[in-house]
Amino acid sequence: MSRETPLTAVARPALRAGVLLVYIVGVEWARALVGTAPYAAIPALVLGGLALAMTAWGWSRSSLGLGSSRLGLRLLGGVAIAAVLLLPAAVRAGAAPMFPVSLAAAAVVVSVGEEIAFRGALFAALEQVGGAPLAVIGTTLAWTAAHALSHPPEFLGAVAAAGLLLGLWRAVCRDLVAPIVGHVIADLAL
Repeated sequence: MSRETPLTAVARPALRAGVLLVYIVGVEWARALVGTAPYAAIPALVLGGLALAMTAWGWSRSSLGLGSSRLGLRLLGGVAIAAVLLLPAAVRAGAAPMFPVSLAAAAVVVSVGEEIAFRGALFAALEQVGGAPLAVIGTTLAWTAAHALSHPPEFLGAVAAAGLLLGLWRAVCRDLVAPIVGHVIADLAL
């Protein structure tokens, strides 16, 4: 019969968080690189989003922030997050979203997959290691690093701010629905 020592009690969650971090950032970078090829953008988005959603494997719904209480409040929170994330786009001159249905569907798959990966599985893994502050900071840094290849350098501050906002919402509300809704609406509008 094996006994868990204080070292293994920390090492296992830390190892899991590290593996998730490498996997998630790797999927995002691969998706960004493959998505530059003609006719590959939408398949790369969809497959990448599905691959990210797979990080939920083995986690309980509640640890991912997908419990069923207060759904209305969580959805309202998601709309509020989307409004904040969309403020920069609202001030752009002539900014009108134009996209085909396939791109909209891909945006939904990607948004849900990213939230399950970053604010779901990675957040839960980092929280086991160092609490909510580490989870918020770690997911924000991972989010920014993961988007470094798909966004111009001058937008990475906004990317980090969005990641921080979504992570704080996850930490404060102990829920993933609002970050998912906010992310989906923001991606569809941008």
